[in-house]
Amino acid sequence: MANEINPSRVTIKVLEQMKSKGEKISMLTAYDYSFAKIIDEAGIDIILVGDSASNVMAGHETTLPITLDQMIYHASSVIRAVKRALVVVDLPFGTYQSDSHEALKSAIRIMKESGAHAVKLEGGHLAKESIERIIQAGIPVMGHLGLTPQSIYKFGTYTVRAEEEKEAETLISDSEMLEEIGCFSIVLEKIPNKLAKKVTASLKVPIIGIGAGSHVDGQVLVSHDMLGMNKDFSPRFLRRYLDLDSLVGNAVRKYSKDIKDGDFPNKGEQY
Repeated sequence: MANEINPSRVTIKVLEQMKSKGEKISMLTAYDYSFAKIIDEAGIDIILVGDSASNVMAGHETTLPITLDQMIYHASSVIRAVKRALVVVDLPFGTYQSDSHEALKSAIRIMKESGAHAVKLEGGHLAKESIERIIQAGIPVMGHLGLTPQSIYKFGTYTVRAEEEKEAETLISDSEMLEEIGCFSIVLEKIPNKLAKKVTASLKVPIIGIGAGSHVDGQVLVSHDMLGMNKDFSPRFLRRYLDLDSLVGNAVRKYSKDIKDGDFPNKGEQY
């Protein structure tokens, strides 16, 4: 059993130490001050301000519509709450794919305007130039391979990626390239367990999985999914730790009933 590392502030160096010591890394999404404060105080190592805010906060079908300004707003809210976790922010669709100069401008805006600690972007060799330029500017980058939600219209489905040998070989090549050019960590989404195990064992940087099995260095989930706020999303990799949909719904119904029955506010709740 590895000795637990519990630093006052999680840094990239701490994450490297956690991997080398075999301590698993915990990661969750947050998009606002209140949730971020709870998540940070609970001891999560990495908080991701994900472009999944497009889905869970704004109700869009995909992650594509969210803008850079909106990501900066969410990231700023999270940063104000966090004292321990490393805060990583997604570069949203359209802010880095066109050219590396645009990618750097987008990353700089996130870092300067939100106070975030790092950025995350999807893609392998096609995103290499953008990732290199961002890293060369001194901004830490987390990579993202496998199922890449920003490319959903290209793939046409959210099914498991890299099951075929050719795509698996590409993913391995992309992961090695991301480490080589300086990414401090890589997220692997919805790929076979054996492939994720192979990548994790071959690379020095921490590998975070979501639907990538148990052999990676850490796990990430969308907090709204993990807390049971979204009943329409039930992939195999999701474990719900709470049924917040029912708990909040019951509380709201009770509140409404108490108002209509004249029970709220009672004498002790008045001035």
